Amino acid sequence: MKQDVRILLLGEPKVGKTSLIMSLVGEEFPEEVPSRAEEITIPADVTPEKVPTHIVDYSEKEQSDEVLRDEIIKIKTKWIPLVNGNAEKGNKVPIILVGNKSDLRSGSSMETILPIMNQFSEIETCVECSAKNLKNISELFYYAQKAVLHPTAPLYDPEDKQKSCFGNPLAPQALDDVKTVVWKNTSDGVQDNGLTLNGFLFLNTLFIQRGRHETTWTILRRFGYDDNLELTDDYLYPELRVPVGCTTELNHLGHQFLQRLFDKYDEDKDSALSQTELRNLFCVCPYMPWGAEVYMTIPTTDEGYISNHGYLCQWTLSAYLDIHRCLEHLGYLGYPILTEQESQTAAITVTREKEVDLEKCQTQRSVFLCKVIGPRGTGKTAFLQAFVGRNVGNSSSAFSPYAINTVQVSNQEKYLILNEVDVEVEFLKASDVSCDVACLMYDTSDPHSFDYCASIYKQHYMESNIPCVLVASKVDVPEVKQFHGMTPAEFCYKHRLPPPLPFSSLFLDSTSKNIYTRLAWAAMYPHLNGSDMSNTSFWLRVALGSAVVAVLGFAIYRAVARLK
Repeated sequence: MKQDVRILLLGEPKVGKTSLIMSLVGEEFPEEVPSRAEEITIPADVTPEKVPTHIVDYSEKEQSDEVLRDEIIKIKTKWIPLVNGNAEKGNKVPIILVGNKSDLRSGSSMETILPIMNQFSEIETCVECSAKNLKNISELFYYAQKAVLHPTAPLYDPEDKQKSCFGNPLAPQALDDVKTVVWKNTSDGVQDNGLTLNGFLFLNTLFIQRGRHETTWTILRRFGYDDNLELTDDYLYPELRVPVGCTTELNHLGHQFLQRLFDKYDEDKDSALSQTELRNLFCVCPYMPWGAEVYMTIPTTDEGYISNHGYLCQWTLSAYLDIHRCLEHLGYLGYPILTEQESQTAAITVTREKEVDLEKCQTQRSVFLCKVIGPRGTGKTAFLQAFVGRNVGNSSSAFSPYAINTVQVSNQEKYLILNEVDVEVEFLKASDVSCDVACLMYDTSDPHSFDYCASIYKQHYMESNIPCVLVASKVDVPEVKQFHGMTPAEFCYKHRLPPPLPFSSLFLDSTSKNIYTRLAWAAMYPHLNGSDMSNTSFWLRVALGSAVVAVLGFAIYRAVARLK
């Protein structure tokens, strides 16, 4: 079954596309409706089919025809090779007809719709609904999800597959003749009416013995090999333009391929990859892409194996930090061939520029980078390890400056990357400063610690668009007065920052874990950085709401410390 579903809402202006989405997410009719809703991701655990679902709005006013075509391409390449238009039978995208605003008319429009449904086989069903009355809203998206996961139209035409190597289909009789030759000369060359690996090797040996070298070379070159039987650079490193201010993420196609790969090599079906299973997965690569540090970077199982969740986290990190190496690994794993895509770039989304996100006060990105900055000995490593569910005292000798996990923000699953910045001086390089949100961490038991954070903030972040969150670490030990000119709380008030959030690796309760959600919030809404909090009710809800909890937790830690 498909690993996720992408639903695109199309229709004339003012039919209520955006209202349907907002009614579904907010469970109430919105008083103010924007011209277009940003992409919504519904986590798997709240959908009937337990599959993540992406809902995409379309606005003729805000989006060009080219943008619309790009959205349709995402659907057609994920579910069916061709979008309806001139698509042949079996290659049509499933469609749900939606009659919105049923509250404004009496009776049903089904008599008008039925002839259309009979004319177009790709129409799975028709739903009449009302965004205002919340009638059939959940049902609408449920039917759309079902249409993708269990479509009635055929998804696969075997005759098309024959064109992948030679450009022209083979006649059915020719295929049967080939399989007959292999079957007569091998004991295990044909299975389930197809060639096994041994059958394929025998067939190519036969081609070579009979002077048909061009046939074998046609196959090899089609699959990316050069005359030295090495994969070409053009195949391993396809061109991908990433403008300044943009990032790279795995899209639904990439996730789908990687999940299939995981399922194949998870031989004991325990939803984790042992070291042996991981080596088997990467056996086609000339080197092992993931070293020992991966076990410090992602969530693992209690046995220390790479969980399914951690596996996807590591691929997400690879796509974000080193897209060319990620494309190389996908190439070795056969992504373009197995998915019938032009190149590995089909698995990647290049996000729009961050400046555009700031201008629109919205982002479509799902991966955010947080730099964790503070003097040595502050507890940054423990902070990263706590994010992936580990105690730093139980960690191995390997070290990773990164940790990645998912957080829930507005009912959407987002990836947050923590990057520990190891510095000894107060002047950071531009590469150390650049991020989506900065986490400035100081040690409450070290009187000089906060002074470093204040200096870094003034030098690099005070005049930038990068939001900052201060974290007070080691709150399980007695607090000392900081030698900075003002207290951390006064500093935050002066610079309109949320109060410092308390953290202890010894007490990983909801207060401490809430810090990671706060960091993701700040990264998603950078336009609120430096805003007047007294006049911004939204920021008061998302930032100060959890800050109150954090301050209470801070007080409790102090009380416990004094009792000791």
